[in-house]
Amino acid sequence: MSEETKSLNFIEHIIEEDIQNGLSKDKLRFRFPPEPNGYLHIGHTKAIGISFGLGEKYKAPVNLRFDDTNPAKEEQEYVDAIKRDIAWLGYEWANELYSSDYFQTLYEWAVQLIKDGKAYVDSQTSEAMAEQKGTPTQPGVDGPYRNRSVEDNLNLFERMKNGEFEEGEHILRAKIDMQHPNMLMRDPLMYRILKKHHHRTGNDWCIYPMYDWTHGESDYIEQISHSLCSLEFKPHRELYNWFKEHVYGYASKELPMLPKQREFARLNLSFTIMSKRKLLKLVEQGIVSGWDDPRMPTISGLRRRGYTPNAIRHFIERVGVAKRENVIDVSLLEFCIREDLNKSAPRVMAVLDPIKLIVTNYPEGKEEWLEAENNPGDETAGSRQVPFTRELYIERADFKEEASSKFFRLKLGSEVRLKNAYIIKGEHVVKDANGNITEIHCTYSTDTEKKVKGTLHWVSIKHAIKAEVREYDRLFMDEAPDSHQDRDFMEFINPNSLKTIEAFVEPSLADVSIGDRFQFQRLGYFNVDDDSTPEHLVFNKTVGLRDSWAKQKPKPQQNQNHNKPQQQKQRPAIEVIKQLGKKYTNLPEAKQEKSKAEILKLAEEVSYDDLQPLFNTATKKVGTRIATMIALGVLLKNGLQRNDDINSFIAKALEDKNELLVNEASAL
Repeated sequence: MSEETKSLNFIEHIIEEDIQNGLSKDKLRFRFPPEPNGYLHIGHTKAIGISFGLGEKYKAPVNLRFDDTNPAKEEQEYVDAIKRDIAWLGYEWANELYSSDYFQTLYEWAVQLIKDGKAYVDSQTSEAMAEQKGTPTQPGVDGPYRNRSVEDNLNLFERMKNGEFEEGEHILRAKIDMQHPNMLMRDPLMYRILKKHHHRTGNDWCIYPMYDWTHGESDYIEQISHSLCSLEFKPHRELYNWFKEHVYGYASKELPMLPKQREFARLNLSFTIMSKRKLLKLVEQGIVSGWDDPRMPTISGLRRRGYTPNAIRHFIERVGVAKRENVIDVSLLEFCIREDLNKSAPRVMAVLDPIKLIVTNYPEGKEEWLEAENNPGDETAGSRQVPFTRELYIERADFKEEASSKFFRLKLGSEVRLKNAYIIKGEHVVKDANGNITEIHCTYSTDTEKKVKGTLHWVSIKHAIKAEVREYDRLFMDEAPDSHQDRDFMEFINPNSLKTIEAFVEPSLADVSIGDRFQFQRLGYFNVDDDSTPEHLVFNKTVGLRDSWAKQKPKPQQNQNHNKPQQQKQRPAIEVIKQLGKKYTNLPEAKQEKSKAEILKLAEEVSYDDLQPLFNTATKKVGTRIATMIALGVLLKNGLQRNDDINSFIAKALEDKNELLVNEASAL
């Protein structure tokens, strides 16, 4: 969909309306204002995408402003990481600014508010102030220092600034209304004493402005036209407006435009923590190796895991801009990286759980270098040479001594194709004293035109390079780990979120660089980790080829009428898949996920011969075609070899107008 034909989101409607009402386009200014108290995470990418996206759309400047008002929690490390992450995402900011740049101006405006009787110094304890503030249903009461004289307030505030008092002795409050229905308007704090070293201003200040006072006034100083923030700041809008309208009287000639605050729904992701405070706890307690641990939802962690800027930006586009909070399934993020890497990642062969395979009729000492395509979807990707010898590694799970006709991988007496090489036939096995298979013996055929259903990846033992592979699972086992009032989010940590494997990879990977991304054929997408060296290669698993978690989601609850489920179980799996497909496109998103999980499970029970007739389903029966595509993915994962019918079915689906079908086809 082109930029011209895209429908406007509600923020763009607001901007367009402002332009129609007389706001000049050259007055448009936006900003992204992170607090440098942690690393940016996937939730921030929505705010980044909205502000910088508007800048690109309207050719307007976007400031990167650090709201650095709390020296107790802010560090230069976080500033550097934030800049690195935004640049990596592909965005350019017009000005790099800091709220600390405005400390003197904010102080002077606060003095003016005191003179105007709109601010005062309170000397109570925090407990006393909290008690006087009331509740959402009960008004607050005035404190004993609310009516201090202007002279006393000015004197105390200056002495606070000069460091004459200890932390907690005094604070400066705005004088608004202690009975206001919005509790944020009940004389909010403006300054507190903090005798901490600031990462930019050093020890110049021992009073620091509060966020609500600093944030809006920084927008005003920078002449931001539209101050965009997430929904939790909606109750703050009234205070935002109160502050800006009062300072407008002090600076309207130099700063004629008042910013407009508008709120959007923040990005919430399933199985993910978005609180920087809680992410810091994971780092401090050693649950993860750091902010850039590939299990972390930080942009640094996603980058190290192998995610691309393109995939994250496409994810944000798909999520869209909404006014109401919702939770996005993490599988959508994983789909976006699969979609992106499917187009760009070179295909290579690696074996993660090796078992030795000996081609008994292949000459000892012989060595062939066979041509292998780097990416069949990219004509410019070229090819490489892979060595073939008598002794190979294959995946342990790709062989069974005995298996049903639905097992498309290697078994005794049956044939499979070795990717880019020959067709082999399982002959016999060698076992150790405990009955474990140590070697598979097979024979090969030079007739590579024969039709066989399974294709396996492999590496030559002689040429294989040992590598460390880090397989990552989700860090939390609960869909909403921090939503339980009676349980700590740490209770839901997945103890098996990291599995380290000694694997073998093909020799073309000897000269990889940190960050390089690949598809390990039939296994998933992997990238070279920061810890990797030429002597010790380390790969991170970015994502599998398909969503393995869909099978683990809870099954739909059975109807109280027990007869119907029993009858359904007796029906052939292919018939149930067809039935689920008929209704698929009419279901809400949550029920589609449940149906997909059921199709994925049922697909384990169907054969290619069951599925192939559905390739010719009428175009209008798109639900059946989607169900067929989902089931086909399972068969391909289990070793089914692609053929012309399969390729044609996928190609036709990619040209379809239905987005769900296109998404499933893209995954294959």
